[in-house]
Amino acid sequence: MLSLEDLQLLEAVRATGSLSRAAERLGKAASTVSYAARQLEERLDALLFDRAGYRIALTPAGLLLVEQGAQLHAQAQRLTERVKQVARGWESELRIVTDELANIEALLPLIADFDALNSGVRLRIAHEVLGGTWEALLDQRADLVVAATNEPPAMAHLQWFELAQLEWVFAVSPRHPLARAAKDGQPLSVEAIAAHRSVVVADTSRLAVARSYGVQTHQERLAMPSMRAKIAAQVAGLGVGWLPLEKVRDHLADGSLVALATQDPREPNLLFVGWHSHRAGPALQWWVEKLRDPRLVAPLLHRNY
Repeated sequence: MLSLEDLQLLEAVRATGSLSRAAERLGKAASTVSYAARQLEERLDALLFDRAGYRIALTPAGLLLVEQGAQLHAQAQRLTERVKQVARGWESELRIVTDELANIEALLPLIADFDALNSGVRLRIAHEVLGGTWEALLDQRADLVVAATNEPPAMAHLQWFELAQLEWVFAVSPRHPLARAAKDGQPLSVEAIAAHRSVVVADTSRLAVARSYGVQTHQERLAMPSMRAKIAAQVAGLGVGWLPLEKVRDHLADGSLVALATQDPREPNLLFVGWHSHRAGPALQWWVEKLRDPRLVAPLLHRNY
């Protein structure tokens, strides 16, 4: 077993090129350091020090040992700290999943504040779409979900609160045929909309049937990987669909998107924060309380693309 003292000896020899100077650096007698060097070689049954030249140097085996050994020692220290933090009640890791609608950038100040706690808890942040967000909590790929859409599912030990309400607008490029067809001011029928390709964000649900909103069964669709990409596709005139009002206000203001009335308006969505109550350690509790702050809603959900 390689000790911290062994690593310090190897590093001192590499830095000074002399056992005597290494002893001075370590604050030990030269004879003690020389004996420790021989004992280390005997224990490992390997030549670690090249004593042939004017300056003592580490052999390739010695260099490998000091480099890899330092990394292993650092890992052992991190493991020891994690064990201590878990023993104090802190989680070893917190997995946060946000719906793709949420702006991850809004969480960066919270991450900085959490780092200041020096808890040692590792954060893992990812995003899902539609049913995939709640599903991440259901199959225990997440400890906390943010901006999950629709009603919370039936799940043991689930706690949640409403984060915000999301308003939708049916919008198309002014160059799209639907924009020209709607110039008479009449609300668009379901049949008129279904005649054109819908742009959707692909549901990441793995266990349930993937969902789409405002799309007819036989309507052609273009599946995009994110809301940002969906908005871009609709601005480019590649399809039609419902968009979060707060995320496209700038596009509506500059005319790159046109809002159209429909005979079948889309109801607002409620967005939720949800978590496993039986695993609510200090880190999870801290994040839940921070997410209750209503000032977070605007940067998290209302930034325009």
